[in-house]
This record gives sequence, C-alpha cells and structure tokens, in this order.
Amino acid sequence: MNRRTPGAPAVRRTPRPRAAEAGLDRGGDRIRRVGIKDVAREAGVSLGTVSNVLNHPELVAESTRSRVLGVIDSLGYVRAEGARQLRGWASRVLAVLVHDLANPFFTALASGVEQAAREADLGIMVCTGAHRPAEAARHLSLITSHRVRGAVLASGEGAGRTAAAFRRNAVPYVMADQNAPQPDSCSVGIDDMAGGHAAVRHLVERGHRSLVYVSGPDRLQQIRDRRRGALGALSESGIAATALRELPCPTLTVHAGRDAGHRVLGLPDRPTAVFCANDLLALGVLQALYEAGLRVPDDIAVIGYDDIDFAASAVVPLTSVRRPAVAMGWQAGRLLLEDTAGGSPHEHAHVVLQPELVVRRSTMAAPAR
Repeated sequence: MNRRTPGAPAVRRTPRPRAAEAGLDRGGDRIRRVGIKDVAREAGVSLGTVSNVLNHPELVAESTRSRVLGVIDSLGYVRAEGARQLRGWASRVLAVLVHDLANPFFTALASGVEQAAREADLGIMVCTGAHRPAEAARHLSLITSHRVRGAVLASGEGAGRTAAAFRRNAVPYVMADQNAPQPDSCSVGIDDMAGGHAAVRHLVERGHRSLVYVSGPDRLQQIRDRRRGALGALSESGIAATALRELPCPTLTVHAGRDAGHRVLGLPDRPTAVFCANDLLALGVLQALYEAGLRVPDDIAVIGYDDIDFAASAVVPLTSVRRPAVAMGWQAGRLLLEDTAGGSPHEHAHVVLQPELVVRRSTMAAPAR
C-alpha cells in the first residue's frame, strides 16, 4: 500500500523489473542466453551430438557425453522448453491431479510420482481440487496448452469423467487409487476390501462385538469396498452384520471426524470400537472422545485407514491400515512414462497393491465387559 503525507498528492509508483527478469545484467546491458550452438562450439561437437546427449544419451559415447555435460554445466545452459514445444515436442513435465493436498495421503502419492519423474529427468505439475468439474476442466486446458507429457489421475470422485475428457483430448493418463480397470488406460489401485477386512478382523480378535464404521461419501468406491471388507470379516467370525453400525460423513476430514465422534457419544448403546474410513476422520473422533473424558483404548478403541504420518504421532498412537501411497504414485508415474515413451505399442497394466495393518496403542486394550 502506498503511503503519503496528508495533503500531499498521491504518487503511483511502477515497480522497476529486476535485471534478471528484464533480461539485463547489473550494468543494464542485454544478457545473451547461452544456446545449444555455444555448447557445441565449446565442446567441439556437432549440434546433433548435443541434441542426442540431451534427448538420446544412449546413442553417444560415454567420453563424449561426459564432455558435453561438463560444458553444459560450466556454461549454465538451460534448454528452451517453450521452443521445443512449438516444434511439436511434449514438455518434460508430468501432471498429477489429486483431490486435496490437505490430505497427507495425496501429498505422499504426488511425492511418489515426483520420484518416478525425477528418475527420468522430468518434473511434475500438481493440480488440486480435481474432483470438481470446473477445476478438472481448467487443469485439462492448462495441461494441453503446455503440452504436458501425460497425467496421473488421483482425483477420487469424478475420476471417470476426468478420464473421458483426457481421452477426448488425446492426453495420455494413468488412473491412481482406482480399482476399476479400463481397457484403454493403465491403473494402480489398492485392495480396499482387504484393508477393511484386516481392520475389523483385528477388532474382532481383540474381543469387540459392537462396532461403528465412520464412513465417507458412499459414491466413493473405496468407501464401499472398505465396508464390504469389514462385513466380510464379521461374517467369517460368525458375527451378525448388525454388529457394525455406520455413521456416514460428507467429507473425509478432521472436522467431519469430530462431528462423527460426537454422534458416537450420543448413541444409546455406545460401541466398544470405531473403525474410520481414513485417518483424518479417526483423528477427529479421537479429539471428540478425549474432550468427553473417555480413554482410548480402555473405554473405546479407534482404528484409522491410510497410515498418514500424523497417525503414529497422535496423542494416542493410532492403529491404521497402511496404504502404500508413495509406492502407488511411483508405480503410476512409471506406467505413464512407459506409455508415453513411444516405440512399440504399450500394453496397459492394472496393478493392485496390498494394504498392511499397523497396530498401535489405540486398539491394544480389551473391550470393557
């Protein structure tokens, strides 16, 4: 905000661009960008050799490749990606579309994609809010205009609609956190039925017979699969499905979990254990129980899902079903790189990873009789 002395005329100041932003050195002279010709001349090789070092290094002898890379480093050469794209090249960027980075699970998934991209000397563009149609359309417009090489779609609800839009625009993609394989794309998912089964089997083995499932939006396949797995564990143990009551939540957030925790406290027949559809819900439930003076796990056990970093560091370390988010992102990134590498036709793969139950203090007491 511009400040002025009372009574003095207002003065509008136009900020002067930094020298580097204006393409000038500190003395005001125009900076000449180092080009591929400079690299070739300094290294004593042809332009084609420099191009191969950058794009097809396997075609260049190791000694020549090392010499050219040394010159690139010493001159500070940076390839002009914009010009490459105008000539029909795809950029050296992968996109990742996620539901919400406020959920650490999606942050970890994006980190896995970034690892795969880095191994191929590429970068990533992370797009959030991709479950909303308007945001997904905006992301697609950005991705196509920048000729992004391809995208990993981990947008949860609406992923099918987003995938259809990507197909119409000929943008390669891989579905992540999806167990509904499509014949024309790769996918990486997690067996959430097995995860729900493991969570409730653990509670049953601890002696619990009155449980609540704090779930999320039923339109999400993952929520339905975890419920089916939980009911399967009860059935295998000879326990009626009515032993598992469900409290749905509109979102998978800590705030929604706190609300669900208050609803658990208001039940006329309070359960001995709560299974939550993700860790954020579980952390909210823990908060509500703690504020009400209940002891976890002595009065009531709580188990989460995802095993985000916060699960182990909660006031009561949280038992959780670990979903390998980083591994899923890395696998999706690798499949996308293979799909966009060119050459022989790519055979689409559908990978299903297995969850793992991580037992901590929040479920380690036997239920009160």
